[in-house]
Amino acid sequence: MVTVALFVRLEAKPGKEKEVEQFLRSGLPLVNDEPATTAWFGILLGPSTFGIFDAFPDENGRQAHLSGKVAAALMAKAGDLFSKPPGIEKVDVLAAKLPGK
Repeated sequence: MVTVALFVRLEAKPGKEKEVEQFLRSGLPLVNDEPATTAWFGILLGPSTFGIFDAFPDENGRQAHLSGKVAAALMAKAGDLFSKPPGIEKVDVLAAKLPGK
């Protein structure tokens, strides 16, 4: 079961869209090593707008993710790839359907 999540909105700098796409694809192996990251999605919202949605069983899992490798890589690349800082929103999950459930 998941109870909390993160929604991160990312706006690519002009000409950096493919690099942002590759960055998101490269994040998957990193989150695969996070046992408390139940679900993780790198998403495309528009031509230059991307996002990350990830879900966790509890606040401890969410905090572990925020302190993990993907978050560190995101902040390290933010100035180069994004036109403004990533918009990180903490959200509560009201209902979810997960594989195998």
